[in-house]
Amino acid sequence: IKLKNQHGQVFYDKLTYIYLEMPNFLKEENELITRLDQWLYFIKHLEDFESMPSIFKDDLFTQAFDKANLSNFKQKDFDIYERSLKYHRDLKNSIDSSYDRGILVGKSKGIKEGIKEGIKEGIKEGIKEGIKQIVLSAKKKGLSIKDIASITGLSEQEIESI
Repeated sequence: IKLKNQHGQVFYDKLTYIYLEMPNFLKEENELITRLDQWLYFIKHLEDFESMPSIFKDDLFTQAFDKANLSNFKQKDFDIYERSLKYHRDLKNSIDSSYDRGILVGKSKGIKEGIKEGIKEGIKEGIKEGIKQIVLSAKKKGLSIKDIASITGLSEQEIESI
C-alpha cells in the first residue's frame, strides 16, 4: 500500500506498507522455494515448533528461533537472562574500550620512539654528509690524503672512495 494525499497522488514513493494475511499462506514445508516462503512459513508456524525443523538450519533462522524461545521464559527467568545479558555487554564494552585505549597508547609510544630513532639516524646521516663535503672541499684545496684523514678521522681508503 502506498500512501496517497487528498488528491489521490502518491505522497512519498519510498514509503510502502506491506500487509501479510498469514491465514492465506497455505504452503507446506516441502513447497517452500524462496527465502520469503521460508520466512512466512517460519512466522506462521513458530508457536507449533517443538524444535527447529531441518529446513531452517540456516544461522539466521537459528538465531530467530533462539530469540523466540525467550518468550517462553517466566518473568523471573527472563529478568535473570536480561541481567546476565547486561553484565555480558558491560564486560565486553569494558574490554573493548581497554583494548582501544591500549592501541592508542601503543601507537603514541611507537610514534615517539620512531621519531627519536629517526632523529638519531638523521643526525648520523647528516654527519656523514658533512664529512663528505669537508673531504671534497679539502681535495679541491689540494690537501693531502693524510692531512684529510687526520682532520676527518676517516681512513685513506674511505677518503679516496669519496
